[in-house]
Order: sequence, then structure tokens, then C-alpha cells
Amino acid sequence: MPAATPVPAGLKLIAVETAADRARFIELPYRLYANDPHFVPPLRSEMQALIGGIKGNPWFGHGRAAFWMVERGGEIIGRISAQVDELVLTHVGAGIGHWGLFECIDDPAVSGLLLDTAEGWLRAQGMTRAQGPFSISIWDEPGLLVEGFGQAPSVMMGHHLPYYQTHITGRGYTGIKDLHTWGLRIDQPFPEIVQRIVSASERNSKLVTRKVDKSRFAEEAALILDILNDAWSTNWGFVPLTPAEIAHVGKKLKPIVFEELIRIAEYEGEPVGFMIALPDINELTRDLNGSLFPFGWAKLLWRLRAPKVKRIRVPLMGIRKTLQGHRVASLMAFQMIEYIRRDAIANFGADEGEIGWILDDNGPMRSIADAIGSKVTRTYRVFERAL
Repeated sequence: MPAATPVPAGLKLIAVETAADRARFIELPYRLYANDPHFVPPLRSEMQALIGGIKGNPWFGHGRAAFWMVERGGEIIGRISAQVDELVLTHVGAGIGHWGLFECIDDPAVSGLLLDTAEGWLRAQGMTRAQGPFSISIWDEPGLLVEGFGQAPSVMMGHHLPYYQTHITGRGYTGIKDLHTWGLRIDQPFPEIVQRIVSASERNSKLVTRKVDKSRFAEEAALILDILNDAWSTNWGFVPLTPAEIAHVGKKLKPIVFEELIRIAEYEGEPVGFMIALPDINELTRDLNGSLFPFGWAKLLWRLRAPKVKRIRVPLMGIRKTLQGHRVASLMAFQMIEYIRRDAIANFGADEGEIGWILDDNGPMRSIADAIGSKVTRTYRVFERAL
């Protein structure tokens, strides 16, 4: 075991081990971001499930993690996680460990203690490289916000304090991958070239785009995530979702899934593509301050009956590898985008769209985003250093 990280005078390092510890760990951002007008308080129940173990998060079926806090004068002023994912070691690279859930005051002594502690744990696990932040996996909130602080994040997107980047790079980390969100107005038609592509797609009798059938939600979710695992298998940082995770994601998303906003594309009778869009639920939960009790549940359920939101986010879209690069892939992509755009306006009152995140080297998706007139609005960065 490596030597314990020296703790600067006045600071106390706490390993998160009990339910009370987890509650204090979760509570820190609500205080740190109290004066940030763009902070959207995450639901505490979701954070409890994320870090609470296998019962709430099937990631723990193939990953292990540790959590720490830094206290000064009885007040928590920093936190971090470190995690090792067996699927990352298999599919991404040997010796890669992750850290995340990083929050702290603007004090290099605090951030340094947190990062040193996470790195020491990763070394003890046999890791040779540290990457972060990942909170907790690439399927949760990957990357640190480095550009686009002047707006609230949309549903399932992270938000961070601007000085975090300086603290991380000051510890010897360098950026290895950027992930972008692209924003656009959707209350006006797409450029003429896109409209022509959509018209051409509608003349192709082999291509059918249908709405998801929510009455068969578990089956439809499994189908979509099977296409996703195939379509994204060569993307940077990709790890496949396990059957348990697929079931968990389906259950988690069901309350905010609307048939009009999810399309499955079939070619010659076979499902080969999908697009998921979500109403920006952050607009509906922001005033709940992270709590569903005592009245938050009722408010949220009422709002979700027929939500009206300003923004629609597309978190996931994919086409099976056998058709990637094929002309029909372009046809189905633009057809799904256009059909969802129409329903987002008509049924949800949205006038803004967001696509993301998109990897900085994902040429096909960047081309699609550019073609429909969207622009980069937020950039998240993943950092790495050798251990």
C-alpha cells in the first residue's frame, strides 16, 4: 500500500462509509453553488442511488469505488470519488482508473488533497493512469465543464465552477478528449438542403420511422440500447451497457419518456437506428431544490403530465454499424430529427434544441449538427495524468 497522503494543517480527510457520510457528501454542491444563477440542484434521491451501491446502481456489478470528503472547522469543503471499472479495463485500456464527483472550494490545498487521495487509491488498485472527471461512468456525467458557464445545463448534463479547471491542470493533468453540446433554434424549418434530404427519405419505401411504443417499454428500451451498444462500439471511451444497466436505464427514463420524442428507424423491416429526445426536465425540477419531499413528488408528477418546456435535448442517437457510411443512414438520421422537431414544437412548446454530448472527433455527428444550423454551446473536457 502507498503511504497515506499528508493532510495539510486544519483539514480533515474523511472516508465516506456510512449513510450519514453519504448525506454530507451529497449536500456539498447545494452550498457551493448557492450563488450560481445557472445551477440546477440535482435530486438528492438520484444522487443517493448513484453512490449507494449495487441496489441503486447496477454499475457496481462491474465497478468498485471509494469516496472522500475534506472537512475544515466542522464544515465539508471538498469531495471526490475514485473508481475502477472492469469494463473500462477490458474495452478501453488496461490500467485506466477514473475519479469524479469532484467539488471543492477555491483552495489548491483542498483540491490537491482530494486528487492525491483518489490517485493513491487508484495506484493501490493497480492502475497506471488516472482520468476524470467521470461521475461515475461515461454513461453518467463525463467531463468537466470548461466552456459555456453562462447558461443552465439541460437534463442529465453536468455543471461546474470555472476554477476547477485551473486546480486540475495545476496537478499535472492534460485534456485528452472534448465533448460538446450543440444548440439550435427548432421553431423554424431546417435549411433547404435538409428539407430535401427529408423529402427523399420519405420517398424511400424501404425506410420507415416509427414512434416508440411505450406500452411495450421494456422491450423497446432493450431494442434501443442493443442498437446503441452496436452503433457506439468504436467510439472513444465506450463501454457496453450490461443487461442490468439497460433495465435500470429504462426504469429511470420511463417517467420522462414521451412517444413523440423517440423514434426507431427500420430499414427493410429491421430496426437499425434510433433517436431519443427528452424534454428539459431541469426546467421542471429547478425550484424543488433537489428534494421530492414533502410535496416535490406531487409537483413533479403534475408537471410531467403534459410538460411544456423551452428546450428539448437529444442525448442519444445511433445507427447500426452495418449501415454507417451508407446513404440510407443520412436519410434516416435527418428524418428522425425532423419528425421529432415537429412534435417538440407542437406538443411541448419547445423552441430550442440541444444535441449532446458529441465527441470532438465524431465527424458524422458534427456534420449533422452543422447541417441543421446548430452551434457548439458547451464544452466538457476529460483530463488524464500518469500515476
